[in-house]
Amino acid sequence: MNKPLPNNALTDNLRKAQQHLARFKSAVVAHRIAGENVLSQDAFDNFDPSDNSVLCRVSSGTPADVDRAARAAEEAFKVWKDVPGEKRRALLHTIANKIEARADEIALVESTDSGQAIRYMSKAALRGAENFRFYADKGPEASDGLSMPTQTHLNYTVRQPIGPVGVITPWNTPFMLSTWKIAPALAAGCTIVHKPAEWSPLSAVILSEIMSEVFEGAGLPKGIVNLVHGFGESAGKALTEHPAIKAIAFVGESITGSHIMAQGAPTLKRVHFELGGKNPVFVFDDADLDRALDAVLFMIYSLNGQRCTSSSRALVQRSIYDKFTAELKARVEKIKVGHPLDPATELGPLIHPRHAEKVLSYSQHARQEGAQVATGGVRALEGKGNFVCPTLFTDAKNSMRIAQEEIFGPVLTAIPFEDEADALRIANDVRYGLAAYIWTGNVGRAHRVAQGVEAGMVWINSENVRHLPTPFGGVKSSGIGRDGGDYAFEIYMEQKNIAVGLDRHRAPKIGV
Repeated sequence: MNKPLPNNALTDNLRKAQQHLARFKSAVVAHRIAGENVLSQDAFDNFDPSDNSVLCRVSSGTPADVDRAARAAEEAFKVWKDVPGEKRRALLHTIANKIEARADEIALVESTDSGQAIRYMSKAALRGAENFRFYADKGPEASDGLSMPTQTHLNYTVRQPIGPVGVITPWNTPFMLSTWKIAPALAAGCTIVHKPAEWSPLSAVILSEIMSEVFEGAGLPKGIVNLVHGFGESAGKALTEHPAIKAIAFVGESITGSHIMAQGAPTLKRVHFELGGKNPVFVFDDADLDRALDAVLFMIYSLNGQRCTSSSRALVQRSIYDKFTAELKARVEKIKVGHPLDPATELGPLIHPRHAEKVLSYSQHARQEGAQVATGGVRALEGKGNFVCPTLFTDAKNSMRIAQEEIFGPVLTAIPFEDEADALRIANDVRYGLAAYIWTGNVGRAHRVAQGVEAGMVWINSENVRHLPTPFGGVKSSGIGRDGGDYAFEIYMEQKNIAVGLDRHRAPKIGV
């Protein structure tokens, strides 16, 4: 896809990454609770996906650690909720400035920790800063409501922060997704307990340091933002069950979302979920096929295929199916698999040995059910680390596991369809409904399919291009609630209606 850059670029990135990672390797990575570094009695290994060597040791959070963090957030909320929106705006912009100042460090640490190619992670910090700036400017208006007068009453609404919020983020693009949740929560006036994924926890430490530095420098309580590492079964469960935590914002697997709902039910937790996807990309025979080819490839093979919005099912009209899949195969076989810190790398290692085995297992499922493994389906780089060859399945049917289950890797399943109705039938015949992509030259068809497909977000003649004011989220098993714009405040704020009786209003007499 792109010309390889000199090896000295990789060498230079490796050297700089080691400098940034030295502090994580020299001591157990701590939680940050109420402004203090806190160690648990137990710790777990965090692995480098490139070779599965131990990158560092990380504190394994306990229910006691979570309780301490939740109580700190609860106490800090008493102050933070009343900080004026203009002041919150200034503080969040300062956080954005500091994120940008550490952009190279964040990119190198996250690329090493997650296995994501540096060509994509190089913008992770900038996207995170953009999230903070967007919600910084939303802060002054977060509490605004509506005026709804009647003849007898003046009704007006206000929005108020819900309280301490638990944020549980995934391992695929951890820094950006952490800011995507934390920035609106802070702008709303909530305090935070953040539990990052145990498979890629390090960029969360940098974000925690930045936020703590800003809030403590402003003389605010140290418990506004708290960080607790650990596993979902212990730290995560304790967070979702804790009575001081009023809402959980979670990005991850759909089945984990179900567990969180059950765990939060006794305390009536509000939940905000961005969950899995098995997203279709429709390619009709009247589409601009060159552009469609680029977009289909980008949306499944970038970010190692480990993104919820990946277009993992290519629904291609039968009249062009053979030609289009042949061109896909030729391009897929040219994708450069390599070390994530090499700027020439397009596909790095998957996050963990267990996940790599899961992704590889679908080649066997494909063959057993009658699909073709057109290319890939095996380990790359002679089995080193968690490197997997980019994979294309063809001659697939939508009833197959490769078309129904979220593989969450660099794996594309190509399915032929006959006409518009057939395409929609196939697209909607899954339990997910996060995103969809439509490639066609027919404007009417584009709108019909967009309205008929069961998805929370649809892009027409485009890959996924983020626009912060728009709602982001899915339907069916792909999520509850929406990120983006003003929509995010629906999870982090309560609506209050205030009704003022006018002089002409009088209650009916009783007991006269």
